Amino acid sequence: MTKRSMLALCAAYALALPAQAALNAGDSAPSFSAKAALAGKEFKFSLQNALKQGPVVVYFYPSAFTGGCNIQAHTFAINLEQFTAAHATVIGVSLDSIKRLKAFSADPEYCGGRVAVASDPDGRIAASYQIKVAEARAGLKDTRGDEIDHGFAERTTFLVTSDGKISATISGVTPAENVQKALELVKNLAKH
Repeated sequence: MTKRSMLALCAAYALALPAQAALNAGDSAPSFSAKAALAGKEFKFSLQNALKQGPVVVYFYPSAFTGGCNIQAHTFAINLEQFTAAHATVIGVSLDSIKRLKAFSADPEYCGGRVAVASDPDGRIAASYQIKVAEARAGLKDTRGDEIDHGFAERTTFLVTSDGKISATISGVTPAENVQKALELVKNLAKH
């Protein structure tokens, strides 16, 4: 193998490696407030206020009304009582508009009026958590046939403890596995 081939192979390998992206366990969780929706109604979500009640599961997802995100929201919704029993709050965050999130939060097939979702239209919250955001692509439609006109946050979940520290970061798994792993971590946290 020539030196040039070896350098090209090394460069290709480096590009294939996942970039150091999201914040990790032990990092301080950036505090945020945002317009959010629950059961179709808008409210102001504050991480700082939610942490007064216990740990918070902050899950970033690409877009409401898309395949994996629909599964993830529904899986959180059907397991919400278990999160609540462990004194944990769950908040989804995406670059969707609050209008889209009001519909998503109320839809019985997805959030089912049980899971709150926050709007991060300018991506500032995602950036503060070092979440990779892919740019919007023209013509992309959601499962309802509506055009998606915003960027897509990488699916990553954080477990934030009452002291404002990130206890765990979950990424690189299926949407349903993401929820199950978050639930496992929350239950373990509740035991201690």
